[in-house]
Amino acid sequence: MLDEFKNAFQKPNNAHVQLIIINVVVFIALGIMMVISEIGGFSSFFDAIHTQFQIPARLSSFVTRPWTLLTYAFAHDLSGIFHILFNMITLYWFGKLFVEYLGSDKLVAVYVLGAIAGGLFYLLSYNSIPYFVERSATSQIVMVGASASINAIVVAAATLLPDYTFFLLFFGAVRIKYIAGVIVFLSFLGTIGSNAGGNIAHLGGALMGFIYIKQLQAGINWGGWLTITIDWFKSLFQARPNVKVTYRKEDAKAKKTSVGFSKASQDEIDAILDKISDKGYESLSKEEKEKLFNASKK
Repeated sequence: MLDEFKNAFQKPNNAHVQLIIINVVVFIALGIMMVISEIGGFSSFFDAIHTQFQIPARLSSFVTRPWTLLTYAFAHDLSGIFHILFNMITLYWFGKLFVEYLGSDKLVAVYVLGAIAGGLFYLLSYNSIPYFVERSATSQIVMVGASASINAIVVAAATLLPDYTFFLLFFGAVRIKYIAGVIVFLSFLGTIGSNAGGNIAHLGGALMGFIYIKQLQAGINWGGWLTITIDWFKSLFQARPNVKVTYRKEDAKAKKTSVGFSKASQDEIDAILDKISDKGYESLSKEEKEKLFNASKK
């Protein structure tokens, strides 16, 4: 099973599956810790860990753990399976569509930006709107769940491809703009329900998904800084290929030597092709384009 998860995670242009795996792993890890700590009589240990994934409604509590603006989007309600199940199913289908048209790097960017926007909407509402301020004053409200990020992906996909059709059980062919519209409206209705904070975050994520695509269509990539940051972080854990310097005679008459790069290995070519699949041909450096060109002449 571990090998299968590892292979699925390492496939190129597969961010929707990678995000699902991360969410499932966090769910399983927290679930195991919860059961063991409860049985062992040290539930305070689990509470301390779980708190790092819960974004609090009160601003005074949030400033003590600001990282929860992102970590909450990778944790789910542990009292049942349906919260994470429905989120991951939605992430798979809409994420797969998104990756097909815009690539993995932009999907990750929308997921993260959706989480941030949802968290900010949640904090703003519970610290500025009297109706919600009163609620947070009488109880300690916290939030977990990837729904804000997933709503961002759903609305982004519907904004990009509004007439794309999904075939739903009992409903048949439905254009995704209507699916997104229903999801957003239900979230709006839920802002006065028992999960008001979660639904507020859903609306924030949905708005971010819409704005992201509109800006992208205008030539502005709001998630570019995230892609650069993630690529830099990945490079810290990737072994760099050794580049050998060789000397050769250009021709018998000239008897001059020149310095050049060794021929690109098959692993390098595969890495370049994966990069094209993930980010497009224009993302290649001059050296990578030259290696690919030389390999094509073999």
